[in-house]
Order: sequence, then C-alpha cells, then structure tokens
Amino acid sequence: MEMGVPGLPAPSIGIEAEIAALKSGVASLYPDISGLRPLKKETSRFIKLFLDVNIDPQGCIPTVGSMMGAMVSFLVANRNDKTKEGTLFLDPGFPVQKQQVKMLGHDYCSFDIYNYRGKKLKDKLESHLKSGKISSLLFSNPNNPSWICLTEEELAIIGELSRKYDVIVIEDLAYFGMDFRKDYSVPGKAPFQPTVARYTDEYIMLISSSKIFSYAGQRIGMMAISDQLFHRSYPDLLRYYSTDKFGHSAIFGALYGLSAGVTHSVQYGLAALLKAVNDGEYKYRDDVLEYGEKARLMKSMFVSNDFQIVYDMDVDEKLADGFYFTIAYPGMAGDILIEQLLCYGISAISLATTGSDRPDGLRACVSQVPREQFGDLARRLKKFREDHTIEKN
Repeated sequence: MEMGVPGLPAPSIGIEAEIAALKSGVASLYPDISGLRPLKKETSRFIKLFLDVNIDPQGCIPTVGSMMGAMVSFLVANRNDKTKEGTLFLDPGFPVQKQQVKMLGHDYCSFDIYNYRGKKLKDKLESHLKSGKISSLLFSNPNNPSWICLTEEELAIIGELSRKYDVIVIEDLAYFGMDFRKDYSVPGKAPFQPTVARYTDEYIMLISSSKIFSYAGQRIGMMAISDQLFHRSYPDLLRYYSTDKFGHSAIFGALYGLSAGVTHSVQYGLAALLKAVNDGEYKYRDDVLEYGEKARLMKSMFVSNDFQIVYDMDVDEKLADGFYFTIAYPGMAGDILIEQLLCYGISAISLATTGSDRPDGLRACVSQVPREQFGDLARRLKKFREDHTIEKN
C-alpha cells in the first residue's frame, strides 16, 4: 500500500494512437518543443470543458510527467524576481517537489493546511506571504497524501492573497476529477473541477495522465500556463534566459534545457485520449471510480480494527474516498507503526516525510491492492489488533 501507482490497465485509445504514430515514422523526428498542435488544442478544450477556464493552446505544454512540469515551473517562477527566494508548499504534500526545489538551490517554507481550513486559512497564509520572499505557491487538489480537497472558499483565499503579494500559484491536479463525491466528468456541464484559476490570473496547472488515464509508464503530463502569466514580462528572467517573457522562458529556456520536448509518439496517445474525453466518447471516471470503492472498503477494515483515519474531514464534510487515505494506531508512533505493520505483510509510507503535523500517521494507497486480497487484509488487521491489544494489556 506504499506504492502510489495506477492499478488499472491503460485505455486502448492512447495505446493504439501511439502505435499508429510510430508506424507513420515519428520515431525519427524531433517533436515540436512546445507540443503537438492537436495535443495543445485538446488540452485547451479539456480545461474549458472540465474546469470552465480558458487557456490558449499556446500555453498548454507537454512535459515528461507532472514532475517535470513542477521542475519547469520552479525554474521560471522562482527566478522571476531576484528579491524573492522560493516556494510555499501547502502541506501535506508530495515530498519529491520539495526535493526539486532543494536541487535548484531555492528556499522554501510550508505548513500543514489541515488545522487552517476554511476562513482560518487567510491569516495563516498571509503570515507567510507578507514576508515578500515567496515567488510561488504549490498545492495539490485532491491532495496527496491526505486526500483533502480544498473548498471554493479556500481557493478564493489563495487567489486573493496570491494577487495581493504577486505570487504565482502552481496547482497540481494529478488526481483530476477524483473527488468522487461529485461527478466532474461530463464535458461542458457543471459541476466543474474546482480550481484556483477562477480567483487569480497568474497560475500554472499541472495536469497528469498517470492516474486518470492510468498512463504513468508513458511519462506525459501537461503544464498549462494562464494567458496573462504566459505573456507577462519579468526583467529578472534575463539573468537566466534569452527573454523576459514567462512563457517563452518556460518553453525555450527551461523545458528545452531539460529534455528538448516530450517523446513524439506519446503526445499522439495523450491527444487521442483527451479528444475522446472531450467528445464524450470515453468517460474516464467510470474506470477510476474503482479506487473510491476500494478505499471505502479498506478504510472500514482498518477502523473496525481500532485504527483511526488521520485526515478525515473537509472542513465540515466527511472526506472523500479515493486513491489514498491516512491511518494511525492509538499510542503508536508512525515509524514504529510502519515496522509493526510490515511484520504482518502490510506496507505504507510515513506522513512525517510529507510535511504533515501528524508524525504518528501513515499514508495508504489502494491502487495496488486487488479485491482478491481483501480477505487476507482483513485477517492480517484482525491479528494485528489482537496482538497489540494483548501488548497494551
């Protein structure tokens, strides 16, 4: 349960499009660094149809997974003002993104958002931003590892304060539309995936194909830069790039320097997947709903054996069931809990690595646990509870 990788087969739509592209000879040709036109067009359509936000296709740029999208974002957003120092992370979060910032020599700060939900977020967020040293702010929604989902009120606060302090917001949508309490998968119809883009004009979206399309192995995501940010000039970018324009620096500076673009054939695969979704021919949610149902069943097994769900509420609403959930065991530190669970053949990762204020907690992923093993999981958890109840007595 420690592996945050898909547990479903990739749709044949993308695979067949890739095969056709390879047979047509694209393997010998460099792709356009900024992305194939059909992919950029379908990404722009996808954002309009499922978020109700307009982003010009020129700002929709393929990257080698959202991890590269984050790296490109840091390389430009954190170098646009020599008086600023780095990124604010709304934790808990994906530890590798902090590693990327460290690799680049940028500073960062963070806080666990769970204790500052709703209106309380404003004062806490402003206490960091008012330093004037923060150039970018990153969060995921739904959140990895906790699966909390930010509300419209919270997104509005982030947007308002990012405008006030001139901070670029990086919105990681790796689990796009996977808050299964609502159906965000009908093209062009509300409800739409919540986004900070409704509350600020300067943002970057990271849209992954890994989870919603089970396309993790092909390493492609989309970095979508808002129109205003794409065309904005930052004189301090000339310290690193040949232009002061943000979008041009992102593509022909940072992305070109990292990889000179994304594998040619996989761009055709993602373009075909997005077109099928945009046209209403493929409803990805029908496939990934399995994660939510598995989470519901697995959480009940843990709770019935004295475990607690660490992050369990979205303000005043019960947390959604999805790709991840968090657990703790009364009176046991997180590092000890991991060791003890391993003795029963159960794995997870510690929340201590994610910036969480709950070092007693663990993150569990449902994707790689087949339903055929649910009976085994239930037996192991029961045995764990029996053994540790004896120890406490």
